[in-house]
Amino acid sequence: MIKDQIKNLIEEKSACIGVIGLGYVGLPLIVEFTSKGFQGIGFEVDQKKVDSINNGDSYIVDVSDEDVQKCIDSGKMTATTDFSQLEKCDVIIICVPTPLRKTKDPDMSYILAAGDEIQKYMRPGQLVILESTTYPGTTDEILQPIFEKAGFKLNEDFLLAFSPERVDPGNAQFQTHNIPKVVGGVGEDSTEVASLLYSKIVNEVHSVTSSRVAEACKLWENTFRAINIGMANEMAKLCNTLGIDTWEVVKAADTKPFGFMAFYPGPGLGGHCIPLDPHYLSWKARQHGFDSQFITLAEEINSGMPEYVVKLVADALNENKKAVNGSKVLILGVAYKKDIDDMRESPALSVIDLLRSKGAEVAYHDPFVPEVTFDHAYTIGDGEPLYSKDFSDDLIKDADCVVICADHSDVDYAKVTELSNLIVDTRNALNKEVRENSNSKIIRL
Repeated sequence: MIKDQIKNLIEEKSACIGVIGLGYVGLPLIVEFTSKGFQGIGFEVDQKKVDSINNGDSYIVDVSDEDVQKCIDSGKMTATTDFSQLEKCDVIIICVPTPLRKTKDPDMSYILAAGDEIQKYMRPGQLVILESTTYPGTTDEILQPIFEKAGFKLNEDFLLAFSPERVDPGNAQFQTHNIPKVVGGVGEDSTEVASLLYSKIVNEVHSVTSSRVAEACKLWENTFRAINIGMANEMAKLCNTLGIDTWEVVKAADTKPFGFMAFYPGPGLGGHCIPLDPHYLSWKARQHGFDSQFITLAEEINSGMPEYVVKLVADALNENKKAVNGSKVLILGVAYKKDIDDMRESPALSVIDLLRSKGAEVAYHDPFVPEVTFDHAYTIGDGEPLYSKDFSDDLIKDADCVVICADHSDVDYAKVTELSNLIVDTRNALNKEVRENSNSKIIRL
């Protein structure tokens, strides 16, 4: 039986693991497998990434150069753009992007492309696992027919499962090995074998009854965050209207040991998952005539935060008898969160676009992001590329307003408050001591 065949290969660690897509999900995953003794082949369309990995260099914050070099030196890991090598793999894991179209409908082109490449080189005796976040039904409605159309039968020739990625870039506490893995197969055999596979690299595996349950699990997780962040953003607006310190309210509420979980406001949602995943769920709901009102409302609130930030900037400048048009605005931090270089869906891009559209002269400083090309998110305009400015006294003094969009740890915020006349802090980066010793006018969410 194919189930027993693949199980034996996994138990003996003689299975070859192929990972399609070597980004924030795929690279840590293949490093984890190869460091545990499996043979791994990473597949990429980007030759630069392939060359980097094969040279022992990492481009992902959660994976060190040392870890990549060890895997390369062991002879267990290699990267390639040659998808014909998929034939060598006993397990193929798909970790490709799942973005939204401009209409905010799911863009399945990357999954379809991966499925097409797999079926070209497919052979009997392979387990295929999808990790890319997607709507319930993708694994059995899209991938299974692609493979069966090529003449392969589920449970006889191949196994198929879904296991959602749970990557949190920049989080040193939780990485691949200590994040519980949810696994759901298209059938019991697929669930059993895929669960066995992940048990070799993670501490805990939670098996569910189907791939659809696993797909819905991932969307539930991130929609939960999106909705609660939306509430936090709405509360921040309300607190500002009432003249109450938003962050003091959250801190006080977080002292309750039950029935409360702290979520924090910000300039908008960023990253690959939380801004996008609720749309996958609401899109699937619409296909079945269901109106997901909470999800839609949270998206409206969160997507409107960049405009709210710009309004705070405009109002603060106006009090200084200055217009946005012609004012110099310095953005501190353009990554979607602190201490990483991930620009995907970063709300800072929308803030920059909106400020530019109003005539502001925008500059930015981010120690992790040397260049912004405005192809990382759905922004309102194309705009010319920007390059990170050196953090200097003159840069701060020259700005009519400083906007903190990502609270990177190694920025000297005391200097910012010392030299800047006006600051809009969207991340509570300025602690109480810094604020009290400041001569700046500070506007906070």
